[in-house]
Amino acid sequence: MKMTTRERFQAAMNFRPFDRLPVVEWAGWWTETVARWRQEGLPGDLENSAINRYFDMDVFLTEWIAVTTPDCPHPASHGAGLVSNEEEYERLLPFLYPRNAVNHESWSLATREQQAGNAVMRFTFDGFFWFPRRLFGIENHLYAFYDEAELMHRINADLTAFMLRVIDEIFSRYQPDFMTFAEDLSYNHGPMLSKEMFDEFLLPYYRQVIPRIQEHGCLCIIDSDGDIGTAIPWFEAAGLDGVLPLERQAGVDVAVLRQRHPSFRFIGAFDKMTMNRGEAAMRAEFERLLPVAAEGGLIISCDHQTPPGVSLEQYQLYLRLFREYADKAGQLSLRASQAAAL
Repeated sequence: MKMTTRERFQAAMNFRPFDRLPVVEWAGWWTETVARWRQEGLPGDLENSAINRYFDMDVFLTEWIAVTTPDCPHPASHGAGLVSNEEEYERLLPFLYPRNAVNHESWSLATREQQAGNAVMRFTFDGFFWFPRRLFGIENHLYAFYDEAELMHRINADLTAFMLRVIDEIFSRYQPDFMTFAEDLSYNHGPMLSKEMFDEFLLPYYRQVIPRIQEHGCLCIIDSDGDIGTAIPWFEAAGLDGVLPLERQAGVDVAVLRQRHPSFRFIGAFDKMTMNRGEAAMRAEFERLLPVAAEGGLIISCDHQTPPGVSLEQYQLYLRLFREYADKAGQLSLRASQAAAL
């Protein structure tokens, strides 16, 4: 049984037998990582998905839906905000929620690859924690849950209306395989907001948007760094299907999460800090993940993005081991399916 990239993704994510795991990077590589590899032999003219093809990996094509116009003002510095009150938000509105958020030329090219089975297609929205943080700035955003509660609700209501409009536009022409909400609402000790704040300021808006996406057969995945374990039940209550990237350095253990959340989907989980420590360390990490991956619902990938401390030679070793364990997971998956059929 040989599957296409898209068939493989659909089978693994939906707990069905698969020939092997997809061999993927769920996100692109750091600019610094690619710059290093160019010095070590990576062809200099390769960008984005062309790098996947150079490494003979399965391809995930991502369309990030821009919530701001190209001429939107920029914050004064990283972490600074653009608004602090409703009057400033009103002045910024002409630069928000663009009418032409879907790049149909890019989507059409991606769809051709997807329909040929050669790629998995995904899109991303700024989430209901992420986008207000972009507007308020990192520190002021956390105060705004208390000091600007009405404005926080207004922003997320406006964001919801934008998402619903874009969802209708997307699914009238395309059939992405999954989507992600960029949130990053956890750090290495857990969520940066309480369940009460989540329930008041995020949950009502997720519940409006998620069913509109899922009715088209598209999986909804939360993208949050850090220790996401505490927040997974919150996302389950919101109707989400899964989470990525499951950072090991934040203490995330996908085997524990699988026991607690048997139907949740996972992408990531491979400890990137093992990637420059040699074959034994990487092999041990794949062994840790293999039992969960073989059961389905986990697509192994780097638990964020491959860091620049990893050489091209080390990355090629990682890929060799990845392919070995991708095949092992597939063999275990098919064997379990055959045994269940007896």
